[in-house]
Amino acid sequence: MAKRKSSQKSSAAFRIIMILLVIAAGALYLFTGNDPLELFTELEEIPIGEEQVVEEPVVEEPVVEPAEPVEAAGGGGDWWQVYFTDPATINDSENLAGSIPEKLIALIDSAQQSIHIASFEFNLTPVAEALIRAHERGVDVRWVTDDEHGIEADEEDDHGQFEMLEHAGIEVKDDQRGALMHNKFWIFDGHTTWTGSTNITQNGNFRNNNNVLVIQSTRVAAIYEREFEEMWAGEFGPRSTSTLSQQATTINETPIQILFSAEDEVVSQLVPIIESAEKSIRFMAFSFTHDDLGDAVENRANAGIDVMGIFEKRGSETEYSELPALYCMGVSVRQDGNPRTFHHKVFIIDDEIVITGSLNFSNNANDSNDENVVILANTEIASLYLAEFERRWAEAEDPDPADMACK
Repeated sequence: MAKRKSSQKSSAAFRIIMILLVIAAGALYLFTGNDPLELFTELEEIPIGEEQVVEEPVVEEPVVEPAEPVEAAGGGGDWWQVYFTDPATINDSENLAGSIPEKLIALIDSAQQSIHIASFEFNLTPVAEALIRAHERGVDVRWVTDDEHGIEADEEDDHGQFEMLEHAGIEVKDDQRGALMHNKFWIFDGHTTWTGSTNITQNGNFRNNNNVLVIQSTRVAAIYEREFEEMWAGEFGPRSTSTLSQQATTINETPIQILFSAEDEVVSQLVPIIESAEKSIRFMAFSFTHDDLGDAVENRANAGIDVMGIFEKRGSETEYSELPALYCMGVSVRQDGNPRTFHHKVFIIDDEIVITGSLNFSNNANDSNDENVVILANTEIASLYLAEFERRWAEAEDPDPADMACK
C-alpha cells in the first residue's frame, strides 16, 4: 500500500513537471520562435485547409454570368443615332466604357479628312488625345469655342485640353464677345454631324442629363459646315449671315430643319410648331423663361392638348420662369431629380416631332448667343426621346405649392 501511494505521488509530480515544461516551452516559442522540444513546429507547417480529414459534400456554386456592359441609353437607325447620359450608371470619367465620349472618340479615330468643331466647353483629356492623333495623321482639325467658358476656363483646374490641342498644332478660335458661343456640334469628313445639348466635359457626360443626336448626311453636314465657316471667319451672333432658306432637307422621308441663333430668330420658328400640336407636348428644359414659347405651350394646354414638362430645379421658381404659370393653370410639370444639372433642351410634339440642340428656351439664347437647333419628324427618334422623358419624369418631383404662389 505504501509503495502504491508513493508511486501515485511520483506520477502526479511527473505530470505537473511535464505540464510546467510544456507551458514554459510554449512561452519560449511564443516570444522567441524557438521550439527546443519540437512541440509546435509540425502544427505550424501544415498548410491551412490540409488538416481537414472529413470531406464535406461538394456544393456547386451558381454560375454567375458576367455583367452586361453598361451602354449609353438611346438607339439608332440607318442614318442616325441618339444617345442619352445616365448619371446613375455611367458616372466615372476615368472609365469611358459605354459612355458618350467613347462614341465620340470612335468617330474621331475614324475621321479621314476633317473634324470641324463648334463647342462651348471642354475638359476631357481622352478626347483631346484622340483629336491630336487625328491631326497627326493629316486630318484637318479646327475648333471654335467661347472666350470665357472655353479659352479662359482652360486655365482652371482639370482643364488645359485646349492648350494640349494648340501645342500639337491644332488651331482653336473663340468668339471674343460677351454673349456665348454656346453651340455643341461636330462635323466629321463633311458627312456626319454630332449635335445636341452635351458639352464635352466631365460634368456634361457623367453627372448631368444630356442628349446627343448624330446624323449621317452630306446635306445636313453642309448646312453645319456653312455655319462653322462663318464663325471661323469671325461672324457671331445676330449679325451673322442667315441662310434659313437653305437649311432644310429630307432623309428617307424624315423632314429636317436646322436653325441657328441668333440670326434665324429661332423662337419665332418654334412657336408655330408648338402651336400645331394636336395630341401632346412633352418638354425637358434646363432654362425655360421665354414668354412667347411659354404662351404657346399654355395655349395648347388650354385647348386640351396633353402637356407635360420637366424643369431644371435651379431657377425654375423665379418670376422669370414659365414653371409657376404652367403649374398654376394645372399643367403636369415637375422639377428634375438630378442633384447635379438637368441640361436637356427638348420638345417632343405629337409623339413624332423632336426639337433638340443647344438652345435654352430664353431670350439670351434666342437674341444674342450662337446656338443650333434641329427639328425633325420621325416617330422612331421621337420614341427614344419620349423614353428619356419618362425616365426623367419618374425621378422628378412635383413643385412645392408654397413656392408657386398661385393666386
